[in-house]
Amino acid sequence: MIPRFYLPQSLTVGAWIALPDAAAQHMRVLRLKVGDSLSLFNGAGGAFSATVRAMDKKQIQVEITAYDSQAGRAAELPYWITFAQAIAGGGKMDWLIEKAVELGVECIVPLMTARSVVQLADARAARRRAHWQAISSAACRQCGRYRVPEIAPPMVFLAWLDTLTPPDATASNPCVSTRFLLSPAASCGFESLPLTSPADPVTILVGPESGLDDAEEQAAIKRGFIAIHLGPRILRTETAGLAMLAALAARWKGWHQPSARKNPCSGGA
Repeated sequence: MIPRFYLPQSLTVGAWIALPDAAAQHMRVLRLKVGDSLSLFNGAGGAFSATVRAMDKKQIQVEITAYDSQAGRAAELPYWITFAQAIAGGGKMDWLIEKAVELGVECIVPLMTARSVVQLADARAARRRAHWQAISSAACRQCGRYRVPEIAPPMVFLAWLDTLTPPDATASNPCVSTRFLLSPAASCGFESLPLTSPADPVTILVGPESGLDDAEEQAAIKRGFIAIHLGPRILRTETAGLAMLAALAARWKGWHQPSARKNPCSGGA
C-alpha cells in the first residue's frame, strides 16, 4: 500500500516541495527512498500522487506528479453531518473526536454547557482546538478519508444556538427535522426517523454527562432541534453521539454508498 501523508497546504501538480519535519520523520521510519511513490492530501478532498526526488539528513523533497479529484469520495457519507458535542472531561473528548471522524462527520463543534465540567477560555481554548484538529487529521489519514473535518472554536452552548438559522415553522411532523438532540426522555425514538437521508445538512447535539439543563433543552427545541431517544438504556455522553452516527449510517446507507452530496459550505462536491 502506498503511504499517505497529510500536508495542510496548497499542492500543485508539477511542484517540488520540502516535506515538513513530522512527515519527513515518518518517511524515514518507513524507510522510503528516492524514487518511491507516496500519496499526499491537504484536507480539501482528492489525492496528489508524488515521488521522492531528493533526501538528505536535513530535508526530503518530493515532486507532485498527478491529482485525483475522485479519491476518497467513497469514504465520505452521502449526507452532511455536524456533530455538536458538550466537551467531555479527561481523554474522552480526544477519543470522541477520533471516532466521530472515522464515522464520517464533517464538522465538530465543542460546546460548553451549564453543566459541563470542562470550561475553556481564550488561550486554553485555542490550544485545545489545535490539539483536536491534529487528532481529526490523524484520524482521516488512518481511516482513508481525504476531507479533514473542521474542529470549530469551542463555544458557549447558547451562543452557538444563536448562530443557527431559525427553524422551518411549516413542518407538520414533530419528528421531522435535520437537527437532532439526543435525550433519554424524548418522545420520538430513532425508529421515527426517515429511511432515506435528507438533502439538507444534519446536526447531532449531545449534552454533557449530566445532560442539558431545562432552559438549554428548550432553547435548542426553539431552534428546531427534535429530541430523539436511542432506546431504553441511558448512554454516556461519549457513547450516545457515536451510537447515533453509526445507527444513521446503517439507516441511510452511509456504510457503502459512494458520496453524492454537496458541501453546503462551499457548494462543491
